[in-house]
Amino acid sequence: MINGVILYAIAFILISISFIKDRNKTKDALLKSWKSFRNIIPDMLSIMLFVGISLSLLTPSFISSIIGEKSGLIGIVYSTLIGSIALVPSFVVFPLGHTLIQNGAGLPQVAVLMSTLMSVGITTLPMEQKIFGRSFAYSRNAAAVLMSLLFSYIIWVVMV
Repeated sequence: MINGVILYAIAFILISISFIKDRNKTKDALLKSWKSFRNIIPDMLSIMLFVGISLSLLTPSFISSIIGEKSGLIGIVYSTLIGSIALVPSFVVFPLGHTLIQNGAGLPQVAVLMSTLMSVGITTLPMEQKIFGRSFAYSRNAAAVLMSLLFSYIIWVVMV
C-alpha cells in the first residue's frame, strides 16, 4: 500500500513538472496514454474475469492432488500446463506455492508451477500479440516455458 502511494506521488510530481515545462506536450502525452488505456481495458477486463474464475476453480488442494511429491515428471508436465494456462496475480503466487508445499506438493512441481504462473501467459497471448506482435509473443512464451522447466530441473537435482 505504501509503495503504491509513493509511486503515485512520484508520478504526480513528475507530471506536474512536465506540465510546468510544456503544457501542450504533457496534454498530448496524457491524451495518448488515455487512448491506449481505453484500447486495452476490454482485454484487461476479460483477463480479470478469467483470473476470478481460475482462483475459484483451481484450489490449492486440487492442484496439490495432481502435483504431489511422488508425481515426478508427469507432475512437472501438469504443473507446466496449469501454470501456463492459469492466470494468477503475482501477489498470490508465493503464498499459493507455500500452501501447496504444506499440502504435499513436490518442490520441482511447485517451482515450475510458480515460474510459469509468473512468466507464461497463454490467456494473455491475444493481447500480447496485439501489443508486441505475434513472433515476439510466441518467442517470449516459449522461452519462459523452457526456463521454467530448466529451473524445475535444477530444483529437482539440488533439493530432492
